[in-house]
Amino acid sequence: MSAAETGRVTAFDERRGLGEITTADGAVYSFHSTMIADGSRTITLGAEVEFEIRPGRAGNWEAAAIGPRT
Repeated sequence: MSAAETGRVTAFDERRGLGEITTADGAVYSFHSTMIADGSRTITLGAEVEFEIRPGRAGNWEAAAIGPRT
């Protein structure tokens, strides 16, 4: 588990449950809607969020524990 990162939701396909978060330095992390911390499985495009970076499929890093930026 890593320290909290911050970024903005730059893509989200609610039907597929797939999205992307982009950090201020331009790093992009994909996520699945099951990683949204409040369990809602939906998130607003453009929302500023805090998240953790965890190992994902095929050796890629993914966003997890996604919640509103505090």
